[in-house]
Amino acid sequence: MSTTLAKPAQIERKWYVIDAAGKPLGRVAAQAAVLLRGKNKVTFTPNVDCGDHVIVINCDQAVLTGKKLEKKYYRTHSGWIGGLKEIQYKTLMAENSDKAMYVAIKGMVPSNTLGAKAMTRLRCYKGAQHEHAAQKPEAYEF
Repeated sequence: MSTTLAKPAQIERKWYVIDAAGKPLGRVAAQAAVLLRGKNKVTFTPNVDCGDHVIVINCDQAVLTGKKLEKKYYRTHSGWIGGLKEIQYKTLMAENSDKAMYVAIKGMVPSNTLGAKAMTRLRCYKGAQHEHAAQKPEAYEF
């Protein structure tokens, strides 16, 4: 039995569309992270960037279960004294739901150059419209 190790030149990238309408934000983010890394492929190699392109649509219709809308906060810090900024997820989902999806997916990919390269293949959209019809993306159901 031999293990197939993918080489960067041999990788074929596909395009997937994930519809987040009515689905939990974290579940959608987890599936997108798997596709971005290429862990769904037989030829997955941990040290090679072998993931696909992912388009997430209807981010504004993704749901947060429980009391997360009130209790969960998105926090950033500038590094300066008093530089903490907090946004409640109720506000973030209402105003910038594509950013909430992006941040959730970013937390699920590795914090290294492979993860950074994978994040360049992610596109998040608030509504159902996207401008990648020429790439012929296929709908991904989970």
